[in-house]
Amino acid sequence: MQASTPNFNIVIIGQNNRLQYEALLFAASLRHSSPNFSGRLFVAVPKPGPRWRQDPSIQNEDVLKALRQLEAEILPFDSAVFGDSYPYGNKIEALLALPEGEPFVFFDSDTLITGDLTAVPFDFNRPSASQKVEGTWPKPTLYGPGIDGIWRALYRRFELDFQSSLDTSQPIDHWRRYLYFNAGFFYYSCPRQFGERFLSYAHTVRDENIPELIGQTLDPWLDQVALPLVIHSFGGGRDALPPGLLDGSVSCHYRLFPLLYARESDHVVEVLETVVAPNKVKKVLKGYDPIKKLVLQRKGHKIRDLFDRDNLPKREQAIRNSIKNNGLWMR
Repeated sequence: MQASTPNFNIVIIGQNNRLQYEALLFAASLRHSSPNFSGRLFVAVPKPGPRWRQDPSIQNEDVLKALRQLEAEILPFDSAVFGDSYPYGNKIEALLALPEGEPFVFFDSDTLITGDLTAVPFDFNRPSASQKVEGTWPKPTLYGPGIDGIWRALYRRFELDFQSSLDTSQPIDHWRRYLYFNAGFFYYSCPRQFGERFLSYAHTVRDENIPELIGQTLDPWLDQVALPLVIHSFGGGRDALPPGLLDGSVSCHYRLFPLLYARESDHVVEVLETVVAPNKVKKVLKGYDPIKKLVLQRKGHKIRDLFDRDNLPKREQAIRNSIKNNGLWMR
């Protein structure tokens, strides 16, 4: 680890659905690709409660045992605001259960660690997040403000300096001019401080009826609307990490296994197929059909053969359609 990079914890979300298998796969890839990582790996699991129609906690004993064998710690947390109404809120509320004052990196569970995470030069006092993102929000309405007016209103609501957040090399109303991240990873020096502000901002954006947001869809984008505001408020930004590490050589946010086989590098596929091979992991992961059929039965290579990764379709929907037309889509 670089001397300037302090020890840190990792948190991902686990739940009684596909996330439990993704969490196990994440843990296996972390131990394989980054054996020198010496922080704690938390699998944050929502507790049952009034915000959930069914018990969301991991109840599969084989999954829990395999996670423990990979030195993952189950971290139960309360769902005070979101739950079933907005499951993406898990990544916000889980932060409040993490050890206070200890630097953290959050990763979406559908991520593989593919390189040495301890070599990433995190400055935990300058938070940032994934820039593997498209201009999904906002979508200006015919009679409402443009992109500039919408973001300006949000910065004004939270008393943040709007001008210093801008990439002025981009034109007004081009989405890349404004801070906008994918919430697939983010980090900071204290999860409680970050989580409390993230929860407050997200709650306000959702419930306060800010006039400029009339007509804007916040599901599923709420976390990605609040996240840049939180990052900017703590002095972070878009250029806090060298490019090409996270969402590059060190991590892969694959999202769905058919898309992984269609788009990702040979190295990512090699890591995936290596970390599922040990019997203690394989016997658990085969309980999840996409892993069983695409990875363990190697049907993913039929998807891989459909595409030239140096010349992929520009739109993800075209990739999905091609996989579906060949009867290989799974999720």
